[in-house]
Amino acid sequence: MVSKTKKIDSTLLYLLFALLGFGLVMIASAGIAYSRSRFGDSYFFFKHQLLYGVLPGLLVLYITQKIDYNFWKKISFPFFVASIIFLVLVFVPGIGSRIYGASRWIQLGSFSFQPSEMLKLSLVLYLAAWLENRKEQIKDFYEGLIPFVAIVALISFLLVKQPDMGTLGVIVFISMAIFFLSGARVSHIFSIGFFGALALFILIKLESYRMDRLMVFLHPELDPRGIGYQINQALLALGSGGFFGVGLGHSIQKFNYLPEPVGDSIFAIIGEELGFIGALFLILLFLFFALRGLKISKKAPDRFSRLVACGIVSWIIFQAFINISAISGLIPLTGIPLPFISYGGTSLTFLMAGVGILLNISKQTELN
Repeated sequence: MVSKTKKIDSTLLYLLFALLGFGLVMIASAGIAYSRSRFGDSYFFFKHQLLYGVLPGLLVLYITQKIDYNFWKKISFPFFVASIIFLVLVFVPGIGSRIYGASRWIQLGSFSFQPSEMLKLSLVLYLAAWLENRKEQIKDFYEGLIPFVAIVALISFLLVKQPDMGTLGVIVFISMAIFFLSGARVSHIFSIGFFGALALFILIKLESYRMDRLMVFLHPELDPRGIGYQINQALLALGSGGFFGVGLGHSIQKFNYLPEPVGDSIFAIIGEELGFIGALFLILLFLFFALRGLKISKKAPDRFSRLVACGIVSWIIFQAFINISAISGLIPLTGIPLPFISYGGTSLTFLMAGVGILLNISKQTELN
C-alpha cells in the first residue's frame, strides 16, 4: 500500500513556474513591434497573456491540484463527448470562426475558444479510463486495436477538416503513448504507425498547401518570398543568434519580418535574442519537466493515474518537440504553439489544468 504524502511535487511546480516566467519575458520582448503596430500598445500581448492566460491558468492549476484525480475518471466520457461536440461546432456558421482559411475557433461575442485544446486534455482522461477497464483485452485485435483506432480516426477526421495537422500530430502521439503504456501489442503499434504514415502521405497529396510545406521542408531555398518565407525568416533568426544571442529585446526579425513572433514562431525569437544557450536552457527545462512527470507516472498508485500522468507529459513534450523541430527546419512547418511559452489563453488554461491533475497524482505518490 502506497502511503500518501499529501504534498504536491515541488520540483515539478518550480519547473512550471520557470517555464511560465520564461514565456512571459519572451512574449514581452517578441511582441513589442506586433503589439504596437496592431494595438498601439507595445505590451498588449504581454498584458493579455498575463491577465487572461497566466492568472486564470494559475487559478485552474490551484483548483485541479486540489481535486482527487479519480474524479476525472467519473466524468471522462461526458468530458470527451463535450470536446467532440465543440469540435463539430467550429464548422457551424455564426458559432465557428474561420481564420486564415482554418475553422479552429468558436467565437461568442468577445469570447473565443479553441476546442482542440480542450480535446487534448479530455482525450488523455478518456483513453486512460477506457484502457484501464480493458485490461488484458487491450491486446486483442477486435476488443483493443479496432476500438482504439476508431476513436483516433473520429478525432483525426474532425481535425483534418479544420484543418489542423499540427494538433493531429500531437493527438496521435499522445494516443500512441497511452496505448503503448496500457500494454498494447508492439505489432499493433507498428501497424498503426505504418497505416498512419500512409494516410499522412495521402493527405499531403490531396492538398497543395501541404505539398508546398513538404517541398519547402526538403528545399528551404524554394520561393523564399512566398511559401518558404516563414521558415526562411525563422532560420535566419536562429542563425543570427549564434551562441550567445543578440541580446534580450534586440531581435530584428520580430519587427514584422517573422510571422507569428509571439505565437508559433516564438522559439525563433528566443534563438535570435538568447542564442544557442537560451534555446538549450528552454529545451532542458522541458526535458527536466518530462523526466519529473514520467517519474510521477512510474510511481503513480494505480493504472488510471499512471496512464493519465503519462498522457499529460506526452502531450506537453510532444507538442514542444513538434513546435521546436518545425521552427528549426527539422520537420515540415506546422502551426502549433510552444507549451507555456507561446501566446494563447485557451492553450495555457488547459495545459495548466493538465499539470494540476499531474500535481494531484504526485500527492498520492512516493517520490525520492
